[in-house]
Amino acid sequence: MKLEDKVAVVSGGSRGIGKAIARGLAGEGADVVICARTTEVLETTAAELSAETGRRVVPIPADLSTIAGCASLHEAATSEFDRIDILVNCAGATKSGPFLELSDEVWQEGFALKFFGAVRLSRLFWPQLAATQGSVVNIVGGMARTPNPNFAIGGAVNAALANFGKALAGLGLSDDVNVNNIHPGQTRTERLDEMMADQAAHTGDTPEEVLAATVQRQGIRRLGLPDDVAALAVFLCTPEARHIQGTAISVDGGATKSVF
Repeated sequence: MKLEDKVAVVSGGSRGIGKAIARGLAGEGADVVICARTTEVLETTAAELSAETGRRVVPIPADLSTIAGCASLHEAATSEFDRIDILVNCAGATKSGPFLELSDEVWQEGFALKFFGAVRLSRLFWPQLAATQGSVVNIVGGMARTPNPNFAIGGAVNAALANFGKALAGLGLSDDVNVNNIHPGQTRTERLDEMMADQAAHTGDTPEEVLAATVQRQGIRRLGLPDDVAALAVFLCTPEARHIQGTAISVDGGATKSVF
């Protein structure tokens, strides 16, 4: 219970990696606010995690790709709790596909949620995080370091978010807020299944064949699981990780071969 009586906000917390992180934080004693667009799934997840952990898990539906949606999450979270200790920026969905087939609208949608959503939430919650000497964890993605012509939007958004996280960590040094980035690799979530289906549609393979080829191409033992990422995210919010600041850590089974 290293996070007992702390309060965390997890965007994209209704499923996949965000849900696993919310579960992990609650398991360490934190009360958690989870946010996503779909109310029904969000409420189901909140009830499930609360029953599992015995902590308050508050669902707040909002469209974080908009200024109003981010503001509504901040207002609701600070009305529910008198402190915010942790912000996990995990919301984000970007479309894959051949570059020439991706419109400006699709590019703008990718940046609106994952990049600008994280920027706005960090700005809104920063006063509360500074008051509690809190933590920010950005769930970014391995494509920030390994560009792919069929995932240009995701790679560009991830690279922008990685740069922003590093810059925010500099402010965190003066305001006593820890800020770190996590770069998940291919992780078995509903979102990955959707991406594999998109790639399969373009190659003529089955989604299972695309997944198997991905594991073989990356030279890894297996695809990641949401809990792999959640374990690190939770640790970065604990007192033991306080001296880890402004870093970017890959959780990809060794898929990223670069030095940095």
